[in-house]
Amino acid sequence: MSTSLIVEKKNRVMRLTINRPELKNALNRALYSALADALEESQADPQVRAVLLTASGDTFTAGNDLDDFINPIEETGTPSVIRFLNAISECETPIIVAVNGPAIGIGLTMLLHCDMVYAAKSASFRAPFTHVGVVPEAASSLLLPLAVGNAWANDLMIAGRTLNAEEALSAGLISRVFEDESLLTESLKVAEQVASLAPNSVKQSKALIRGINKEQVKAQMQREGVIFAAQLASAEFKESVAAFFEKRAPSFD
Repeated sequence: MSTSLIVEKKNRVMRLTINRPELKNALNRALYSALADALEESQADPQVRAVLLTASGDTFTAGNDLDDFINPIEETGTPSVIRFLNAISECETPIIVAVNGPAIGIGLTMLLHCDMVYAAKSASFRAPFTHVGVVPEAASSLLLPLAVGNAWANDLMIAGRTLNAEEALSAGLISRVFEDESLLTESLKVAEQVASLAPNSVKQSKALIRGINKEQVKAQMQREGVIFAAQLASAEFKESVAAFFEKRAPSFD
């Protein structure tokens, strides 16, 4: 297991801590693979009845590691990011998330596949796809409007607005807001409570509540992926990368 992901099991809860604080917990190929492995293991291990996902430091995740985009490599088998998206979207184990700081890009969109999302007061949520010349991913163009409505979804994914924790709660993106110092304790309490309940009842309830056709989600991910890949090769994305390294605003004239 990668050291960028800390995996702990206690009281039937698998606790996953994203651990790249020096890079704002940006997600790279190794971390996507480690997360996919852990989520798949959570379903295979009968002693795991809930997953608690959080991160170290003061950021939940800054999103995809830019280096993966700039220096793409051909991976053997299913690409690690696709493995992760499949694992989190199809996971039968309840997933509770403790968002301890900014959740950016896929840090926001992955939440749409989770069951209970709790946030620290200092947390914020941003999906700056159009700001960097790409498009929504993780089936978020389908799931976010269903979760928060078109108005909030457009504000987030087209305008690129940043929501604070209270706004995210008002929008219906998250379940509860806690003081920063109590976030992990309170989230763990819920995870342990869920893990103590009738496991098949919980699993079937999750499936019924989600109520979205898995094939529809997978098809939307694939549709987004084609456009996303095209945008990575576009002049718009190249300008965004250049602007990032030159510490200036991008120009899309």
